[in-house]
Amino acid sequence: MRYGEDNGDQGPPDWWTGGPEPEAPASRPEPVRLDGLGVVPASGLTGGRRRRRSALAAEREQEQGPELPEAQPVEALPASPARRERRERPERPAGGAARSSAKSSARSSSRGAAARAEESLDPAARARDICLRLLTGTAKTRKQLADALRKKEIPDEVAEEVLDRYEEVGLIDDAAFAEAWVESRHAVRGLGRRALAQELRTRGVAGELVEQAVAQVDADDEEAAARALVERKLRSTRGLDAQVRTRRLVGMLARRGYSEGLAFRVVRAVTAEEAEGDDGDMEW
Repeated sequence: MRYGEDNGDQGPPDWWTGGPEPEAPASRPEPVRLDGLGVVPASGLTGGRRRRRSALAAEREQEQGPELPEAQPVEALPASPARRERRERPERPAGGAARSSAKSSARSSSRGAAARAEESLDPAARARDICLRLLTGTAKTRKQLADALRKKEIPDEVAEEVLDRYEEVGLIDDAAFAEAWVESRHAVRGLGRRALAQELRTRGVAGELVEQAVAQVDADDEEAAARALVERKLRSTRGLDAQVRTRRLVGMLARRGYSEGLAFRVVRAVTAEEAEGDDGDMEW
């Protein structure tokens, strides 16, 4: 409809030409819901599209409940001082390992303290202490004590002075040492004179002292000791070939310091006596 038609040719209304604006109706008609879905047309909302979105959000909240706020990440609590200490503490070894390490450290510390105490003494005092410790258990020759002092870095002139003093008072006596050595080694292990002399020379006993000590064992004593060794070994070699048996017995005596002639003579005599004894048993 155009303006002026069916209007009595009165022209456009006053608000169109700048006159007073017509009053808004007192109430707006109810919006129409489409298809029962709760959708409201934009034309029926005063706020337009924004109002439509808010209405949909309200209805969704009624059906599903209010939306929960997004969970914020929880910051890690700082570790307590005790926990930090346990974390930073180095790992302890097992019980046995801890005890063994503690014992070894204690031993090393004691040895270090003893070494420092020795170093604080003068060389002569250190030399006297070393000699007394070595002479406490068993007798020693002068050469054995001199070697020990040299390993401890005692000056040679100081060592000579201390050793001379110990010889004067009788704490060092190579002759007595050699005699006691020959007596015990010959009686206990059955060593011959050649082996005894070699052991004494290795321990630094002078040649004339070695001869005097070995002279204690005469030829009869040496043959008796060799015979006892062969008789002791004879039973374990029974059943072997005669030549093999003789070679083994002679070799045993040679390692003990007996001469070859003495060894063969003793072995033949002992084996012959054994054979005679076996023949007598068979005749009986």
